[in-house]
Amino acid sequence: MGQLEGRVAIVTGAAGGIGRSCARRFAAEGAAVVLADIHEGGVRDIADEITQAGGGALAVACDVAKEEEIEAVVAAAIGGYGRIDILANIAQGGMGDMAFLDATTPRNVLDSVVTGPIQSMLFMQKCLPHMKERGYGRVINTASHSAVFGLPGFAAYEMAKAAIMALTRNASQEWGKFGIVTNTFLPVVRTPAYDLSEQGRAAAQLLTESIPLGRFGTPYEDCAPLLVFLASAGAGYVNGQAIGVDGGKYVFA
Repeated sequence: MGQLEGRVAIVTGAAGGIGRSCARRFAAEGAAVVLADIHEGGVRDIADEITQAGGGALAVACDVAKEEEIEAVVAAAIGGYGRIDILANIAQGGMGDMAFLDATTPRNVLDSVVTGPIQSMLFMQKCLPHMKERGYGRVINTASHSAVFGLPGFAAYEMAKAAIMALTRNASQEWGKFGIVTNTFLPVVRTPAYDLSEQGRAAAQLLTESIPLGRFGTPYEDCAPLLVFLASAGAGYVNGQAIGVDGGKYVFA
């Protein structure tokens, strides 16, 4: 029996590198997965892969910037499986260059900072009643080491990720009494996004050279197993934490 046998999970950003790997691992561990992504073809492909392997999967096209589409994902989970046990908020926007001192358009900065945390918050709010009803829930949000240590040129991105970390900490305090634990993970793993440009490939090479383990982690082999644990019954006393998946590149005190 898998670690997630009988559970139902929503995975956002399920067509991407980490989201896709998370969905595949969840399904391999016995969970029925509801796959949400703006790229409808991508989530249909991964849903087909999971169902052909004997698992349960629903694909739902979702622009996480639209509340009504978030509601549709939650409704699909309840309509298809009758419950929601796990929410993995993997969907996230691009990093985007924006140095703090060069941020001359405050409204654009504010929009980029607010959008990601609000998307995560809305998914959490829509899932809360269903988790609360059963007295069980696992919420996993995606953050970044840059929100802790700083990364020159990415002020807005760092502000957004810091907000997600704060949201997670707050939910851990407010929702723990309902049997719901809420955590973030901070990934440094090689996703397909790094290969979209020469700059991305160069950044991947620099990261590889700086990681103590001497290799760049992968979404499926290195990141997804942690997400399985955080989604499992065994993580019931892990709450409000930010956990790095980085091969030792960043070390918290």
